[in-house]
Amino acid sequence: MAKIFISYKRNVIPDTPVATAVFESLRHDHDVFMDTTLTVGEKWAERIQNAIKESDYLIIFLSENSVHSEMVIAEIETAHHHSKANGNPKILPVRLGYNELLVYPISAYLNPLQWALWDKDSDTLRLIAELQRAVSGGILPDKTAETTAVASPKGEEIPTAFANIQPRDLGSPEGTMPHQSLFYIARDSDQDAMQALREINGVTITIKGPRQMGKSSLLNRLMADGNERGMKAAFVDFQMIEKNAIESADIFYRQFCSLLSWEFEVEDRTEEFWKNPLGQVQKTTNYVTKYLLKELPDVQLLLAMDEVERMFTSPFRSDFFSMLRSWHNNRARGGDWMRFNMALVTSTEPYQLIADLNQSPFNVGAVVELKDFTPAQVSDLNQRHGNPLLVEQSAKISELLGGHPYLTRKALYLVAGKRADFDDIVKNACEDDGPFGDHLRNHLFRMSDHQELKSGLLQVIKYQRCADEHIFFRLRGAGLVRRIGNDVLPRNALYAEYFGKRLNA
Repeated sequence: MAKIFISYKRNVIPDTPVATAVFESLRHDHDVFMDTTLTVGEKWAERIQNAIKESDYLIIFLSENSVHSEMVIAEIETAHHHSKANGNPKILPVRLGYNELLVYPISAYLNPLQWALWDKDSDTLRLIAELQRAVSGGILPDKTAETTAVASPKGEEIPTAFANIQPRDLGSPEGTMPHQSLFYIARDSDQDAMQALREINGVTITIKGPRQMGKSSLLNRLMADGNERGMKAAFVDFQMIEKNAIESADIFYRQFCSLLSWEFEVEDRTEEFWKNPLGQVQKTTNYVTKYLLKELPDVQLLLAMDEVERMFTSPFRSDFFSMLRSWHNNRARGGDWMRFNMALVTSTEPYQLIADLNQSPFNVGAVVELKDFTPAQVSDLNQRHGNPLLVEQSAKISELLGGHPYLTRKALYLVAGKRADFDDIVKNACEDDGPFGDHLRNHLFRMSDHQELKSGLLQVIKYQRCADEHIFFRLRGAGLVRRIGNDVLPRNALYAEYFGKRLNA
């Protein structure tokens, strides 16, 4: 008897009926967990965490609905990390009528794995048989030849007029926006970042803000703007760097230089530079100075780094960030370094993890902190969706969500696409199965193993304060709280009500 966890997107078709059919079949011979088995009053976030940790297999159903689900992604990440550490659970992906290329971060976890396919109801019995064989010690059949990924994820179409936007033109509210998207709201901080990039002597730009604020989208726009002006950009997403590299300086710096070569489209000569009897930082700096900058003369370079807080867990983080700071300082010497620009994106307060601020790259150059949308910007976004909300409804959404960029876009996407009406969105906003349920449950799930964060958030909700400054910065980095004067407040009314109820329970 195997322990099996079923991960799927709730309340959508075909995800729920197929997952239910698999659950009903496998439960006769195995110990199967599905969220429908949770009992009333049970602490579901902790229960799900423990169920994944204890499972031998995690069956994940991938569809056009689930690949963007925050809860599904969180369950895959949890299973992946436990599998790396303990060997289990093994992940069994199932594609439900979905033939697109997987996008990050799911692609990083699932692309190396074989998967099962389901296209129509008549495939259900065959799928169940394949999964039964897999959890009995076999493997899923190799379906690679049958799944020709149609194309990379589609960019958003740009409507020609606000007033005539149709549901097909709405794109997706999930993930990083294409730089040309009509639905991207430029804030004052965007202009600050764009202006900084036009410095003639090179610049370091830090983009700060909680999750889902549009940091990566702004980084995209910076790179696009730079390309239009003849810059050559290299993009490094630290979420894609494997854990063994984060933990080993020798592996990391070699891969870092190889990646820069690939991104700048020059020959990789890393191994040649690694023959020198120097430290990792010196080798990397020499690689940039004596090779990349010489190989790419007379052009401004931009090193764009996303999710750099991933490095904060590295044992050599101080050396790495000190290196970036030294690259920034090198511009004062003139020469080629004045052509080397850097843009860093982080959702964590760096000075919480870098003891010596004189060695930090985050407090020099242009520091851009993204803010939530103002009521005027919410109104602007409403207009870009074809004015699906009345003026008073737009104000209500702004009040409820506090201008949260992702949630505001999600609400307008649902109403403009006629997937939900305004009254239902407001009425069910705090429900686990409501329009924002996936987002809210994901936050609660990620806090389930961190009692100090739950206690800190509850203290903020009840008393508008947070006694532990470190806890405050972690909650703010997660995008759950904000500080106004001496008060620490929930980020918006939605969070105050939802987490107030769940954490008190």
